[in-house]
Amino acid sequence: MSLRILVWNEGRHEQINPDIAARYPTGIHGAIADGLAALLPDASISTATLDTDEEHGLSADVLAETDVLLWWGHIAHDQVRDDVVARVRQRVLGGMGLIVLHSGHFSKIFIDLMGTTCSLAWRNEGERELVWTLKPSHPIAQGVPHPLVIEHQEMYGELFDIPDPDDLVFMSSFEGGEVFRSGVTFTRGAGKVFYFSPGDEAYPVYFHPDVRRVLANGVEWAAPAPGTALPAVSNPKRGWFAP
Repeated sequence: MSLRILVWNEGRHEQINPDIAARYPTGIHGAIADGLAALLPDASISTATLDTDEEHGLSADVLAETDVLLWWGHIAHDQVRDDVVARVRQRVLGGMGLIVLHSGHFSKIFIDLMGTTCSLAWRNEGERELVWTLKPSHPIAQGVPHPLVIEHQEMYGELFDIPDPDDLVFMSSFEGGEVFRSGVTFTRGAGKVFYFSPGDEAYPVYFHPDVRRVLANGVEWAAPAPGTALPAVSNPKRGWFAP
């Protein structure tokens, strides 16, 4: 069976900002999906947004057919239904992979799974970001240059209020001297979670070939092993709350 990938994006910036709509004419989700398709040609890739349907394109049936979910959100975290978040959480605990991107650190699902505020320092002046590989043996780092250079990007800096990760794969540095844990992994239940920070909507980051390589590697790492039957979660959380 081919790897089943769902790229989720709230899709609101593209609706309200003509510059972002021009930069990402098929949406941020479309650019991410295109990059994955080029590097994972045998995968089955679909997309959804906050406005896909009343369940944000994340129905129980859709999630049951998803091996890895990628999540991009920024200005509409509060508009994601709590029952949908609980459903995604249940699937992650049951074994579905989750890749959280950029401002998704403040998404309900990431905060829920981390159990912390997930706050960080930030400044958006289009600075150069250098993404340094700290664990070159990790599958997500394979084929990624050291450093990965992103000419213009929003600065994210420490302190990043997350639990200690299972693996610290990437650390970023910025022109102002800040550093940030930009690529970290976690295990939650039977599921694997990867957070990767580069990807502000103001810059064409998801067209960057090395960023696309990181995401493709992350998808392959987070996917359940072939033939794995994802276990049912007997005590799924019924709602969401902020810590």
